[in-house]
Amino acid sequence: MADRLRLVLASASSGRLAALRAAGLDPEVVPSGVDESQVGRRTPAELARTLAMLKCHAVAGRLALEGPTIVLGCDSVLEIDAAVHGKPGDAAAARRRWLSMRGRAGVLHSGLCVQLLGAGRTREEVGVGSTTVHFANVSDDEIDAYVATGEPLGVAGAFTLDGLGGPFVEGIEGDPSNVVGISLPLLRRLLIELGIAWPSLWRRA
Repeated sequence: MADRLRLVLASASSGRLAALRAAGLDPEVVPSGVDESQVGRRTPAELARTLAMLKCHAVAGRLALEGPTIVLGCDSVLEIDAAVHGKPGDAAAARRRWLSMRGRAGVLHSGLCVQLLGAGRTREEVGVGSTTVHFANVSDDEIDAYVATGEPLGVAGAFTLDGLGGPFVEGIEGDPSNVVGISLPLLRRLLIELGIAWPSLWRRA
């Protein structure tokens, strides 16, 4: 069955796609279009989990199945002082976010929902990875320059580890891929629960 598996990433995140490709996978990208504001109050980890499930289900529900298919739904939120920080959306919000988190640490929670579709049934595994991120005590000028690039506006926590924001992260405790938005070790474990070996998904030359 592994040779016929279709892999679908229910996310438009370039960071998640790059992480999967670097790990030897070659997913098809189908953004979910889920309205994240529809979800009520949750703890940060619960919110990441719930949104990952909603995104996975939304894409799985509209796929035309042509054989066994794996759908990956993902979502990430940053927790600081028990508050949830998603995508800032605009420059003013991104600047405020950085002013409040510079020189501090936060926890990046990434939810992952994996569905295996086919043969008239659906199986699902869900998990959340959490990684502590230590932010540099960046200057006001550095914050303004970073926000002006536009990069932090559309990413959870208003920062990246694998982009222009990388130098502003002093260190992490936990899984680095989780900070990019998809924990590869967690994904491997969830796939094993579904009976899928990670190497079987490596793209063939």
